[in-house]
This record gives sequence, C-alpha cells and structure tokens, in this order.
Amino acid sequence: RIYVRSSYQHIHNSYKNYLLEKYSVASVNSVLSSLNSFFSYMEWFDLRVKTVKVQRQIFASDDKELTKSEYERLLKAAGDKKNERLYLLVQTICASGIRVSELKYVTVEAIRLGQAEINCKGKRRKVFLPNTLCKALKKYAQAQKIKSGTVFITKNGNPLDRSNIWSDMKKLCMTANVSEKKVFPHNLRHLFARTYYSLQKDIVRLADILGHSSISTTRIYTQENGEIHRQQIQKLGLLRC
Repeated sequence: RIYVRSSYQHIHNSYKNYLLEKYSVASVNSVLSSLNSFFSYMEWFDLRVKTVKVQRQIFASDDKELTKSEYERLLKAAGDKKNERLYLLVQTICASGIRVSELKYVTVEAIRLGQAEINCKGKRRKVFLPNTLCKALKKYAQAQKIKSGTVFITKNGNPLDRSNIWSDMKKLCMTANVSEKKVFPHNLRHLFARTYYSLQKDIVRLADILGHSSISTTRIYTQENGEIHRQQIQKLGLLRC
C-alpha cells in the first residue's frame, strides 16, 4: 500500500507539473478541484491531488493599476473634448470611492446635503461628497435643468449604466495616452482607496467607506505597484556596498 501511494504521488506531481507548464495557477487549481470532486464521489480518496498554494500578491501589477498622473491626463482629455458630464463623473467616482453602480445615488438632493445614502448589496451606508465636488455638480445640474433625482443621466433621463460609462472612458485613452487596460470605472475606486490609505493608514475606516464586509477585500484595493515597494526597500538603509 505504501508503494501504491508513492506511485500515486509521483503521477500526481508529474500531472500537476504538466498542467503548470501550460496553464495559469488558477486554471490548474480549477482542474485539480474538479478531479478531486470526482475522486471523492467515487470514493477514490487516494487519488485526490493537492492544489497549488499561491502566496498572496503584495503589490499591484503596473500594467493594470491607474496612476494619479494617468488619472489627471484622463481628466484633461475629457475637458479638452468638452465632455463635462464625463469630466465630473470620473471625479465623482474617484473622489468618493463609490462603485459605478452606486452613481445613481448621487442625486440633486444628495449634493445639497453633501452626502449620498448608498443602498447596495443589502447594506446602507453614507458617503460624503467633497464640497468642491458638490459645487461643481450643483452648477452642472442647473445647467442641464436637472431639478431632482440622479445627476448623471442619459438624454432620455435614465441613469447612466456601466456600458455607457465604460465606452465613454475608453474614448479618452488615445488622447490621454493611457492604456485601455487601465481605463474602466472600478479602477477609479482603486485609486481612491490607495490614495486614502497612503494618507490615513486606516484600513478599517477605509473598509467602511468602500462598503466592504471584509478587510481582506480592502487590502487588495490598497496594493501599490512593485516600483513603489522597490523604492521603499531601497530607503531602509541596510546596504553598505
């Protein structure tokens, strides 16, 4: 029996290595989990394979995370195109950290109060809107003759949906010289989280602001790119070579 188990282990490792050469770790673990479920159903417990353990990534990928300078270029591009709605929408998400699906709660009534009451995923929370942003949104609403309800709406008066916003943001990429991979609404929320955490260092408060139930989720949002980590390590002063 010991010999049989050893043989199984050898086959498992060979098969796992074969998968790792061809697929991502996530895909490999998905395949192995499916096999393990089948083996358990058949009661072939000796055939089950251990999934690949992956250390949690401690920094964000440079080619995916939006930087503050890139954000500024996107704003300039929106301004140059005279797209005031998009210009203010991008700032609203990035300055408040709300989800794109929560934009509908940024209403005329909310900007008068300086805060929006968000009802998302069965949870209610208040999101404060900066005074400067409220003034700009109030002026925009008056110019667009929006007297009540959601500020960011289509020509038919319906709240903008994710596809509208996504499409409009992508049109800024070439002018702003920012990779399309980085330009989507949720990345603005990530930029808010990283900027807030870099100043306040309060991940519990940040989790509340973002509406996260788990701080583990918030930690993903606060990851900075590898170059910043490299600079921090170099500043430790532990080298004398």
